[in-house]
Amino acid sequence: MGSTRTEEDSLGKREVPAEAYYGIQTLRALENFPVSGLRASPHLIRAYALLKWACAEVNVSFGTLDPERGRVIEQAAREVAEGKFRDQFVVDVFQAGAGVSFHMNVNEVLANRGLELLGKPRGQYSALSPNDHVNFGQSTNDTFPSASQVATIFALAEVRAAVEILSAGLRRKGEEFHASAKSGRTHLKDALPVTLGAEFRAYATALDRILETLPTVEGVLAEIPLGGNAVGTGVNTRPGFRAEAVRRYAQLSKVPVRVARDPFETMQSRWSLGAAAAWLKTLALELIRIANDIRLLASGPATGLDEIRVPEIQPGSSIMPGKVNPSAAECLNQVAFHVVASDLATSLAVQAGQLEINVMMPLAAYEVLFSCSILAQYLPVFTRTCIEGITTNPENLRRYLASSSALLTILTPRFGYLKVAELVHESARTGRPVKELLVTHHLATAEEAEALLNPAALAKLAEPVV
Repeated sequence: MGSTRTEEDSLGKREVPAEAYYGIQTLRALENFPVSGLRASPHLIRAYALLKWACAEVNVSFGTLDPERGRVIEQAAREVAEGKFRDQFVVDVFQAGAGVSFHMNVNEVLANRGLELLGKPRGQYSALSPNDHVNFGQSTNDTFPSASQVATIFALAEVRAAVEILSAGLRRKGEEFHASAKSGRTHLKDALPVTLGAEFRAYATALDRILETLPTVEGVLAEIPLGGNAVGTGVNTRPGFRAEAVRRYAQLSKVPVRVARDPFETMQSRWSLGAAAAWLKTLALELIRIANDIRLLASGPATGLDEIRVPEIQPGSSIMPGKVNPSAAECLNQVAFHVVASDLATSLAVQAGQLEINVMMPLAAYEVLFSCSILAQYLPVFTRTCIEGITTNPENLRRYLASSSALLTILTPRFGYLKVAELVHESARTGRPVKELLVTHHLATAEEAEALLNPAALAKLAEPVV
């Protein structure tokens, strides 16, 4: 073992690594919850540091914290918010209820960095205490949900940017393929024509529509319980602390957080994180649908649709030489599946609140922030490695379109539904082309059949009626 320092809490004394900025309560959490090895999101660390900075400033202005202690707490919090000391936030994401362990990890790191700035040894909490000074007027119960909601807003901004990249990539393909007429499919069966461009453009529109709903979720998250302390009453704070702390937190975080309309509701309920998880799930479901369409359109080449070709980014089989899979779309599916499952875990955590607080906050915060992280990281990669390199297989597009008996639908106004249905079944039974059947049954001359079903006419069918 390396050198240690002795620290004491309400349960007794322990030896803490001398070089650590965390303290005894963090050490206990390390010993008690060695669950996953997963650590807090950088967004949560930053949001918590900014919150502590805001509270220290307000406490100094109210005279409840002396200026010298306030100065070093603010500096330590600023450094943490800038990304320093990340290796000191060591508590597992699966931890004691409500986030007490992580909250004390934050308080201890700021206290020990503050002591260092004061020229005092780490662990000398009589000079600067994690509880009495860094945490003055605060509780895990109001700070953890406040920080987790601001962290989620940070993370959702990254998701928005990533979705916008994907949407723009899909829309560019929509423009590129605007003239590529093809057979539509409903129920995975032949249907009337569309264009490949319309399909890709619709994917982009679906993502854009989901982004349009994001401000509502961000608005819900912006209402925070900071200042409510343990149960919402704001015990041990001066009148006005709640409003001033939230105001300063908004300035430092650049997030328009606001005082809760009902301080007890925002202490009890974590439905705001549930709303964020639900929004992410909705996004994930659309991503799954899009990825599956791309995989289907690219299936084959000999025994599938093979209407599009996706970039060949890596070999697809350890045994079949030359096989290449739609690997990027498969990865997107797995990312999105995880997001969908995270919504369930978050839902269970949200409903687990009891009376004045919800002790399952750490799970909800982790799931939402992790979902944001994997989406924000992978969607730009998927755009680059898959969407941007998609090409068409014009031969298959034309062949499937020309051979589709669904094209006879355009004849129903002329001959009636039942007569056209007879022709469709005959074409399927005999394999004879649609044009030939029209002529054989004296429903059209060869010239008329060609005029109805030539490539230009079929492409015209793929345009929306306005």
